[in-house]
Amino acid sequence: MNVPGLSWQYLWSRPLASALNLLLLTLGLASMAFVLIAKDQIDNAFERDLAGIDVVVGAKGSPMQLILAGVFHMDVPPGNVPLAEVQALASHPQVAQVIPLSLGDSVAGFRIVGTHTDYLAHYRATLAQGTLWTAPMQAVMGAQVVQATGVQLGQTFTGTHGMGGGGGHEHADMPYTVVGLLAPCGCVLDRLVLTDTASVWEVHEGLAPGEFESLSPEDREAIQAEREVTMALVRYNTPMAAIGFPRFVNSTTKMQAAAPALEITRLLSMVGVGTRVLQGMGAVLLLVAALSVFIALWSAVRERRADIAMLRMLGAPPRKVGALLLCEALWLALLASALGLLAAQGLAALVGWWWMPEQGLTLSGWHWPTALAGVPLAAVAVALVAAAVPALSAYRVDVTSLLQSR
Repeated sequence: MNVPGLSWQYLWSRPLASALNLLLLTLGLASMAFVLIAKDQIDNAFERDLAGIDVVVGAKGSPMQLILAGVFHMDVPPGNVPLAEVQALASHPQVAQVIPLSLGDSVAGFRIVGTHTDYLAHYRATLAQGTLWTAPMQAVMGAQVVQATGVQLGQTFTGTHGMGGGGGHEHADMPYTVVGLLAPCGCVLDRLVLTDTASVWEVHEGLAPGEFESLSPEDREAIQAEREVTMALVRYNTPMAAIGFPRFVNSTTKMQAAAPALEITRLLSMVGVGTRVLQGMGAVLLLVAALSVFIALWSAVRERRADIAMLRMLGAPPRKVGALLLCEALWLALLASALGLLAAQGLAALVGWWWMPEQGLTLSGWHWPTALAGVPLAAVAVALVAAAVPALSAYRVDVTSLLQSR
């Protein structure tokens, strides 16, 4: 007796019930798989963007806001800090590197960040075309910016005051020139426009290009004394700095130091509530699917009493009769696993295309974290548990009583 083939025929002998059971299983598995796909990609994105950044120093305010603005560029910064105070941090014995960031303008919804070329080196970014900036008012475009705007080397553009979304004052008299296009790095640089810190100062100080150098030494010194940056990314030269350096900044300066690892742990714990809700909804759908499969198979045993009697008369052992029910449930589990995983990948791609770029994160389909291996295992477990009692009932059926009842 071909148990898999016969169970397949039995499964689709009741197409409406089988389709309903398949739909319930697929929805439950798809919701769980989508959570696993999204969580893995978001965690990986956070890890890539946080790599090597020990602390962010900026204006006092919300530490979470400082991290979201300075590391992920997903929020507005709490304010600016004096350049001199940031430069003084580089001489601290526990500091290995200080990377200044100056924010404030955007182009086509993407942020313009004034910084040092060390910022690109930190993420191991490489150029697809062109070179890095060598003077103020030169810009290097991230891969997502290039894709969205179609910008080419040598083109000029102007920034708009504000952190994206349009509506701000346009600095029409201070154009940037594109000198480099970055290759995709899968990190925060993909969605940024990068330039020298001096570019941001020139735009907002109202000086024409090259005018600063023509000023008198006294005027240049006065302007430099008032210059600010938005924040600084700091790397320690010893793990012990995590204990004393933030306390030093918070207690002896007008700035604050926020530890990305601590703040992102808090953020992910809050996001985790939503993922647990989605996983709970998936579990409820799987439970409903298990009950539906149980009822369908239990009814099938009663409906197929004549078929079971015939199979037994033809020599089929009880274990094969019971295996028919188990195999029927396994067919449902395998089909639901395939459809659920495909649906989850499609949903991830849809969300990534429609919503995630606006949030500064990248979510894509066809991503297969190792945790997804648990999805078909969960489907098989649910199906086998639901089919256990009907299969046992078919196994124990009394052929004599069945024939007498006929």
